[in-house]
Amino acid sequence: MHNRRTNSLPRVTFLLLGLSVPLIAVVAGHCFRSLQLGLRVQQAWAAESQAQLPTSGVSYQPGTDAPSITVDYPEDESIFPPEITPPTFFWRDSIQSATKWHIDITFADGSEPVHAISAGDRMRIGEIDPRCVSDSNEPPTLTPQQAAAHTWIPDAETWASIKRHSVEEAATIVITGYKGDTTGSPVSLGRVTLSTSKDPVGAPIFYRDVPLMPSTGEKGVVQPLAQDAIHLINWRLRDIGQSQSRVVLHDMPTCANCHSFSGDGKTMGMDVDGPQNDKGLYAIVPVRPQTTIRNEDVVAWNTDQIVGKSRVGFMSQVSPDGRYVLTTFAGPQNDLPSTYYVTNFKDYRFLQVFYPTRGIITWYDRAAGRRQPLPGADDPNYVQTDGVWSPDGKYVVFARAVARDPFTEGQKHALHANDENETQIQYDLYRVPFNGGRGGTPERIEGASQNGMSNNFPKVSPDGRWIVFVKCRNGQLMRPDSQLYIVPADGGVARRMRCNTSLMNSWHSFSPNGRWLVFSSKSRSPYTQMFLTHIDEQGHDSPAIYVEGSTASNRAVNIPEFVNIASDGLREINVPAADFYRVIDHASTLLEKGENPAALAEWQRAASMQPDDARAQNGLAVALYMQGDFDQAAVHFKHANEINPSSRGDARAHSYLGLMFRDGRGVPQDYVQALNLFSEAADRGYAPAQYYLAGMYGDGLGVPRDYAIAATWHRRAAEQGFANAQTSLGLMYRDGKGVPQDYSQAIEWLRKAADQGEAEAQYHLGEIYVHGQGVPQDLVQASELFRKAADHGVVAAQDQLGAMYARGEGVQQSFLEAAVWYRKAAEQGSANAQLILGVMYHSGQGLDRDDVQASDWLSKAAEQGSAQAQYYLGVMYGMGQGVEQDPAKAAGWYLKAAEQGFSNAQFVLGVMYLSGQGVTQDLEMAYYLLSLANSCTQDTKNQATIGQAMDNAATGLSSEQLEKQRERVSKWLGTHVCK
Repeated sequence: MHNRRTNSLPRVTFLLLGLSVPLIAVVAGHCFRSLQLGLRVQQAWAAESQAQLPTSGVSYQPGTDAPSITVDYPEDESIFPPEITPPTFFWRDSIQSATKWHIDITFADGSEPVHAISAGDRMRIGEIDPRCVSDSNEPPTLTPQQAAAHTWIPDAETWASIKRHSVEEAATIVITGYKGDTTGSPVSLGRVTLSTSKDPVGAPIFYRDVPLMPSTGEKGVVQPLAQDAIHLINWRLRDIGQSQSRVVLHDMPTCANCHSFSGDGKTMGMDVDGPQNDKGLYAIVPVRPQTTIRNEDVVAWNTDQIVGKSRVGFMSQVSPDGRYVLTTFAGPQNDLPSTYYVTNFKDYRFLQVFYPTRGIITWYDRAAGRRQPLPGADDPNYVQTDGVWSPDGKYVVFARAVARDPFTEGQKHALHANDENETQIQYDLYRVPFNGGRGGTPERIEGASQNGMSNNFPKVSPDGRWIVFVKCRNGQLMRPDSQLYIVPADGGVARRMRCNTSLMNSWHSFSPNGRWLVFSSKSRSPYTQMFLTHIDEQGHDSPAIYVEGSTASNRAVNIPEFVNIASDGLREINVPAADFYRVIDHASTLLEKGENPAALAEWQRAASMQPDDARAQNGLAVALYMQGDFDQAAVHFKHANEINPSSRGDARAHSYLGLMFRDGRGVPQDYVQALNLFSEAADRGYAPAQYYLAGMYGDGLGVPRDYAIAATWHRRAAEQGFANAQTSLGLMYRDGKGVPQDYSQAIEWLRKAADQGEAEAQYHLGEIYVHGQGVPQDLVQASELFRKAADHGVVAAQDQLGAMYARGEGVQQSFLEAAVWYRKAAEQGSANAQLILGVMYHSGQGLDRDDVQASDWLSKAAEQGSAQAQYYLGVMYGMGQGVEQDPAKAAGWYLKAAEQGFSNAQFVLGVMYLSGQGVTQDLEMAYYLLSLANSCTQDTKNQATIGQAMDNAATGLSSEQLEKQRERVSKWLGTHVCK
């Protein structure tokens, strides 16, 4: 609504002139300040629009200060792009009674002023994405300043007029407040100037649009975004000449991170998380309206395919001509955990801190398919990161700091961003010639180094004259205190940029013409938003311009980057490679869960999608191995090797293939081949292979047995947290094999494995507490450890727990509970548990007496060779308890027990042969068995009874027969052990 004022003299003047002199004298003191405001309004309008206020009799409250309006946005002297859509003006009025506002815009070029009336609507929270509402975040809210603000959005015609007439010189916007309608006197006044640049932005902005939903995963580990929410990440393209952005990529099953474009906008590079969270993949594709990222467009930085190892790209940058890619790598001697400081917080506002503490810059040649270090940025004594190209590709600007460990022993955990417990690191900016990849000597950039702050994330202007970088107290990028600075590209005095907002300024990018900079900030909301600033030829910038309509108000904008294309030059990005990765991830998850048939089906699907992908072939081979189809597993392992014979291959696949050669499954047994495969994978740090290799040395398979070497490999795997190796190393320390016996070390390693839920370690640690080896005996602690192991199905632990309940050791005695654990062990095949369970059924102790059940469990134990069970089963057959009475079967079970040295069986069977009960009488056999019983029994009271029976047998034997049986007894005792 517009209103042109034609009267030349404001109504307030007529009112004052019409008053009598005495009355003026009375009220003058009270109305002086109100008169001042009226005169200021009169002067502003007379000078700028020569318009007249509507007639009104409203006056100001006497004795008050002059009211005013604070225009919060746009800031004074803001510069807008010529193509930008109408912004939302907002201001705060100190006069609460103001309800209507005149907006008056005048132009220095003499054009007709523009007038509008605004109801001053309050600021409102924008659209909410319900998918991104979580218990771990809060909905966006207005700050007190925003809640007090009033708004006005010019219509398209008004905004076009403002932009058209504010190019050469600034336009002036005067906002005047009124009580009630606008026919009265003004009560408040505010003023701001703005201009429109001649320089268009000229290119759309590509950015990532993410939820802020931290989650707590396994073992309480905080993740920036749960795996099942990754599909909520969008990638958008924003033409600021349009009111809304356009989603070009969505529903990715895997995370994609930092992206970059070549200077001509023809090539895009993007970090892509591959299968099993492999952060070593990088997609390089031509930019088209319909852009497609196929599997063959993806470079595997981890050429040896060890997921999570050191070669993980960071801040990758495509060269201006699209041929090369710069990226930071941990270096060949470092593992990922030793090179990055990463801490995630539950506070969604600043939910992650990450920065490298070690690393070198490498460059990848797309034509040659080769990656190598850049000399001058590859010093292992420093961390070199954030490498970016000069616009001509002749040199590289990067951030550098003295290398250090990301965490130190005993370091406290940081609880929030900029916590003093963060690992402290401050980067300086350097430049080095690229020189065709030969590099050169690094030169420190004055003004962006050695200033007591961390200087990072440089971007070189397209004309090569300026570097804009982030300065913060510690680390880099998205810090609460991060500020943008500009410095001459050759070094000089750095200036703090005027566009900086009150909270976090980073992720910046130059427009192709070099006149605009886009960046991210949290000044308006914890949900990061996007801003622009104009930069002139002298490097001076303007106040921040908010890019409205970038995403929902509860989503964050990050990594904005200008792309040198037309606004419709990128409409959609399809990622069939991600579909392949999704299948591989699903197959891997199923395999980890032990759902082998389903996993096999998914691996077959992956292999059919990409038959020439070594990962799919190796995964299929592993699944076949787990299904027991070793012949087909060997076929697919071989195929994977044929796909890329020059590659060092998949360490996991090498390990499984090594197991096949070790065990002779699907391939002829070959310990040497197994040893070579384990060694190949172990040398690359694959913990399971190190564990298997240790086993080869410990068992002397393919090599002479060497416990010392075995302990070395177990230690390497154990130090990576591999629980099986920690258990083995602990047992070696317990037994003094390959290492000096050391119970404290044994306990330490077994405890590490036990804390990971490794059941065997829990059992062995429980045994240590039972026997008090290196620690005071603690049966309560032992019982707790046995219970944990028993719950995981460790038979020996179930056996031990049953015994502890039966004896009341470390637990309250309970034969009922003892029977529960003995049954679990018995059902898993423990002969000892089967024996005891049979005895408990026979005696009715802890169980209802049931001789049928007793005989069944004793039979199972006896068939496994338990001499005691064989004896008791013989008794039950002899007595007809739980089985049909059968002296012959009784004698058969007694004989089995007797042959194992069980003295009771030897005695009973000897008596049977003496008397001819259940067997044919045989005095020689009787004498032989009774002699064994006499030698084996440990009860002196029984020896008299046995001796009498021996004498009875001897009376019917000749001296030759007796001597023969004595020799037979002596021979048996020399080769057997009594029980």
